[in-house]
Amino acid sequence: LEGAGRPPWYTRAVYSHAPPGYDCPFCRIARDDFGPILTRPEDVVLRRPEVTAFISSHWWPRNPGHVLVIPNAHYENLYVLPDAAGAAIHAAARDVALAMKRAYGCAGISTRQHNEPAGQQEVWHYHLHVFPRYPGDALYTSERRATAPEERAPYAERLRAAL
Repeated sequence: LEGAGRPPWYTRAVYSHAPPGYDCPFCRIARDDFGPILTRPEDVVLRRPEVTAFISSHWWPRNPGHVLVIPNAHYENLYVLPDAAGAAIHAAARDVALAMKRAYGCAGISTRQHNEPAGQQEVWHYHLHVFPRYPGDALYTSERRATAPEERAPYAERLRAAL
């Protein structure tokens, strides 16, 4: 789209779904300003100049301790994510995945990323899910649930130690 001769503002304008005045919870996490959001400072497992990774506040039943990797700069979705930010996110996701293998003993890893309402994006800041996978875990076939900080803490500690 931008590469098709359209100006950068066109992609942002056409594919943006954040409401006016959007208070981005992931921008809060990136700048260490947690305030009223569910994620806590203790959930952060990796912080680099370009990216932050943290234990998700919502889990699917058989995949506890999944991680979100975000760019520290605000990009709403894949369509506007610069290549350099994508590379930093990919590198962090790989490091998190390898740490999950060591820390959780999972059989595999899946990543997933959503764009726009029809793509099930719920937070208007690019983020990549990194899931620990187990045989027969049936990821996404059940409802996710919110977790408490004390439930997330042991997963964050194990991942930080493995990273």
